[in-house]
Amino acid sequence: MKIKDLPKSSRPRERFLEKGADALSDAELLALILRTGTRGSRKSTSENVIEMSNRLLSTYSLEKLFDCSLEELQEIRGVGPSKAIQVLTVRELGKRYSKSKAPVTKIICAKNVFDLLHERLKDEKQENFYVLLLNTKNQIIKEELITKGILDASIIHPREIFRPAIKSSASKIIIVHNHPSGDPTPSAEDIEITKQLEKVGEELQIKVLDHVIIGRDRYWGWKETHAEQ
Repeated sequence: MKIKDLPKSSRPRERFLEKGADALSDAELLALILRTGTRGSRKSTSENVIEMSNRLLSTYSLEKLFDCSLEELQEIRGVGPSKAIQVLTVRELGKRYSKSKAPVTKIICAKNVFDLLHERLKDEKQENFYVLLLNTKNQIIKEELITKGILDASIIHPREIFRPAIKSSASKIIIVHNHPSGDPTPSAEDIEITKQLEKVGEELQIKVLDHVIIGRDRYWGWKETHAEQ
């Protein structure tokens, strides 16, 4: 049955207008984003957009659906480039809204770093290596994405880390990267990179304040770990 053939009281748009977003199910809200269902073929029957949304959520769940990449979404039956872009646009707006609600401008602890970058990094499929540049009051001057990919000491050269700090006259830096596995436990190489950068920072008189690794829902901080020892 097509959406237009449903009674008005069952159509997501009309229900939204009458009762508000809170009254709609996840499938109905997703249907408003996707707008259209799927056409039938020899291998599958046609679906209206609510039926399609229910299928997607029962198969993937809301969390897994929004974790998909652009390519992964397009592998789902009925989801082409336009629908995939619509889903990822909503996800990105959600991230930006969360960030704007509680902007972090001053770093006091590793949790501040986690709050600043968690939404941006939690769904990344590759390691992203950032450096936060701070002034003497631990206020953020700038964020720098140094590299994206496998974290390797042979790739992360100190000059790439400290060049933007020198250019911006930063007195301190914080190293940040994510673990796509979701587990923020540091590797031996993570520790080695931290020690190496700390040593270079001492020579340049730019303090490496911390190294924070962001996982799916938790983090690891170099400074906190050493404070406990």
